[in-house]
Amino acid sequence: MQVVTVTRFQGGGAFNVIPDSVTIGGTFRCFSNEGFQRRIEEVIVVQAAVHWCGTAVDFGTRGSLLPRAVNSAGLHAHFVAVAEETLRAGAVLGDMEPNMGSEDFASFGEAVPSAYFVGSRNEAVGAVHDPHFFVDDGALPYGAAMHANLSMGYLRRRAESSAPGDSRDEL
Repeated sequence: MQVVTVTRFQGGGAFNVIPDSVTIGGTFRCFSNEGFQRRIEEVIVVQAAVHWCGTAVDFGTRGSLLPRAVNSAGLHAHFVAVAEETLRAGAVLGDMEPNMGSEDFASFGEAVPSAYFVGSRNEAVGAVHDPHFFVDDGALPYGAAMHANLSMGYLRRRAESSAPGDSRDEL
């Protein structure tokens, strides 16, 4: 599955003049980056050529697409245990099908084992990426408790199981 979202279209400054250029911006999301960036460039170049236009494709400073966010199995198990202890049994929705969410956090997961979780959901206050977004203050204590308990549990487990010299400098 692949999703293209156009979120910006800028061109010209007068309402009665056809601009000589436009800038289109947005996001691309996919389950596999393999060949996706090349294919996007091909589609853009061919579509521009159909209309006798030139094009320049720029994927930004990263030079490539963000990786998929994949949770470390061990850290995911730790998260589930802590969430059920901190919140309640059954608080974690369980395994999810892959979705088209996109987070810079995925780059950390390529460097070190990680686990990403979304947090809470309150239908009454709306979605996060929404023009009517409103922070649900009632969720903040739960999020703070989860982060504190995840950290303390992880550090406790590491202290109990690690041998001298068995550590990572980035932490």
